[in-house]
Amino acid sequence: MSEPALSHEPAATDGAIPTDAPEHAGSLRELLRIAVPLIISSGSVSVMHLANRMFLTRYSLDAVAAVLPSGILHWTIISLIFGTVQYANTFVAQYEGAGRRDRVAAAVWQAIYLAVGGGVLVNLIALQAGPMFAAIGHEPAIAKLEGEYFGTLCFSSVPMLLTAAMTCFFSGRGQTRVVMAVNVIGVSVNVLCDYLLIFGNGPIPSLGIRGAGISTVVAQTVECVMLAWLFFDPSQRAAYGTTSNRAFDRELFRRFVTFGFPQGMHFFLDVASFAVFMQFIGRLGKTELAATNLAFNLNTLAFIPMLGLGTAVSTLVGNRIGEGRPELAVRTTWTAFKLSAAYMLTFAAIYVLLPDLILRPYFADSAEANSAAVRDTVVLLLRFVAVYCFFDAMGIVFGFAIRGAGDTRFALVFSCLTAWSLMVMPTAVSVTWYGGGLRSSWWFCTIYIIVLGLGFFARFLAGHWKSMKVIEAVRGEDM
Repeated sequence: MSEPALSHEPAATDGAIPTDAPEHAGSLRELLRIAVPLIISSGSVSVMHLANRMFLTRYSLDAVAAVLPSGILHWTIISLIFGTVQYANTFVAQYEGAGRRDRVAAAVWQAIYLAVGGGVLVNLIALQAGPMFAAIGHEPAIAKLEGEYFGTLCFSSVPMLLTAAMTCFFSGRGQTRVVMAVNVIGVSVNVLCDYLLIFGNGPIPSLGIRGAGISTVVAQTVECVMLAWLFFDPSQRAAYGTTSNRAFDRELFRRFVTFGFPQGMHFFLDVASFAVFMQFIGRLGKTELAATNLAFNLNTLAFIPMLGLGTAVSTLVGNRIGEGRPELAVRTTWTAFKLSAAYMLTFAAIYVLLPDLILRPYFADSAEANSAAVRDTVVLLLRFVAVYCFFDAMGIVFGFAIRGAGDTRFALVFSCLTAWSLMVMPTAVSVTWYGGGLRSSWWFCTIYIIVLGLGFFARFLAGHWKSMKVIEAVRGEDM
């Protein structure tokens, strides 16, 4: 049974999706209906990579050492295109809110064209995977494995980007349970293939780290095929013209890139800033680097679900902007912020009061002499996380809200300036010339996240986003 869309139009009999009751518009009930499936499915790609690392831990320590840097490099390269493609969610939400169903499908097709072109370019990079990792200077055995994993992973780029594009068709219209189901199946396929391909079972030979990469390629392809099947379903073809509106639209593509590229660049620079920050932390020592990695990993327990909530906020804001009812977008955003603040403050209390509880799985079987030092350092760093996680929630909710209206350029410029001026550059100067340590570096990181959250909050309160739209005006309507 299909989910209700977000449109405020009356229910139709031509295959249109039934609407929410008016009294629930902007309510917590509406938000949770959209957000819960996205919270469950958000980070499915991260779960795939986590599964790969867990299985490779039992296979080879060299493979474990190689899988993280090569996986991060692939995400860094693809993040620019991925973030741009994913902005089709806002176009879909605003067109759906405006009741312009033909343009919903057209917007998704522009994202599909960009996904195919960008994915092919990333595949070409795979041809240079071996020489690229050899030039980085890692040990030859590690570099060889990094090249194998990265080169294989690149072939997941086209299905991964196509999945992102077609996901927007469903998430932008509020059909988030479809997205959740597809993501859960994809992760399950990845785990099953890891078991079969990494170690080898029956007639299947052991492929090691290459098998982990193939598992992700297969899982992303399965997700892509499932979404394509749903996208071209006869009911969708009749209601939205998912085949008849497939033409390349130069003007729509231009607007899509104009608004979407800043989000893609935001994704890329965010990943790059933390990658550079980690490089300088690595100069402080093995213990400091290991503790920082673990602290950030623990923070994902709180952070990743908030990305699903943020996408829900962006969808609902975009829909209300398309409807011409920004006051409901304000109500939804405040509801989401209260929810996220309570969630993050709960995690802050756990980080400060019960660090042993969440650290126990990581150190239960550890016999290394320096594990105690790493653990004590992580406990310290979790206090920093507790300080900034509330503001992290603020940045996610209000940042996604203004981007859902089309305020992507401010988000790009502000996030870039704060990340590099408050976190990366001060850490570089402190570590390189003034003998700064781990505490000072983490203070810079904490200050950056606090300022980022407050900045997005201030931009939301200013209200410029209320008069923005990413969709074109129809005749007789002001933009």
